[in-house]
Amino acid sequence: MQEFIINAIESFGYLGIMLLITLENVFPPIPSEVVLSFAGFMTKHSELNVSWVVVYATIGSVLGAAILYWVGRLLSTERLERMVAGRLGRILHFEPADIVKAEGWFKKRGNIAVFFCRFIPIIRSLISIPAGTTKMPFGHFLLLTTAGTAVWNLVLVFLGRAAGHAWSQVAGYVDSYAHIALVILVVLAGGLFAIFYQKRRTSK
Repeated sequence: MQEFIINAIESFGYLGIMLLITLENVFPPIPSEVVLSFAGFMTKHSELNVSWVVVYATIGSVLGAAILYWVGRLLSTERLERMVAGRLGRILHFEPADIVKAEGWFKKRGNIAVFFCRFIPIIRSLISIPAGTTKMPFGHFLLLTTAGTAVWNLVLVFLGRAAGHAWSQVAGYVDSYAHIALVILVVLAGGLFAIFYQKRRTSK
């Protein structure tokens, strides 16, 4: 994967960066830390410019996020409620009212979630789906996404530039951060689900 990313950037420059980051947002296993830190390194050893690298990476991020946003719009809360009202809901112990509550929570705190989740690998991609499902205004979504991803991209590009030939170490550190963040989120999600499930059993 790393060799493919390096070849794409060396061959296609800014366009390669934009396309890689677009794919990274739709398919999270593609590591943005490798793309951006190597791109940052290349700004010292090629004609690539830091500002344009960040601009094209941000465009790619927004394009990828927009795709997942519209996937979320296709789901819609009404469709999720119908799914939860059936067998799937019985298996997961969810009810249509839970979807309504989740929608209400996201409508209250969705702005914060969309912006700050852009700094959490994997989640930074998936957060676009509930934004679409809850019908967050598309212009508002694009603004928050652009701001959050621009910060993320700028930091990684500058780290890669500063690290020079050690840019891969930056990618490694960010990858470690990604794994730690993901484990913490899985544990928290598991704990919240256990509390929710216990309350549901107690109420019944």
